[in-house]
Amino acid sequence: MRLSRAASWFLLAFGVWSWFIWTTFVSNLWKDGSGLAFDDAGDPTAYFWVHLTLAVVSFLLGTGVGIIGLRGVRALRRGSRGEQ
Repeated sequence: MRLSRAASWFLLAFGVWSWFIWTTFVSNLWKDGSGLAFDDAGDPTAYFWVHLTLAVVSFLLGTGVGIIGLRGVRALRRGSRGEQ
C-alpha cells in the first residue's frame, strides 16, 4: 500500500505532535501541586497512575504512527528520485 504525500506528512506530524503534547502533560503531571496526582504524603494517587498509563500508551501509538508516516515520506522521496 502506498500512502499519499499528504497522508504521510500528516502521520509524521501527528507522531511529533503526540510526543510534544504528552511530554508536556507528563511534565505537568509530575509537578502537580493540586493534590490530584500526589496525596499529602507525596505518594502517587490513582489519578497519577491512570494518566501516566495514558501517556505511555500515547507515546507508543504516536511513535508507531510517526514511523508509518516517516516510511511513507521516505518511499515517496525514493520514488520521485527514480522517476527523474
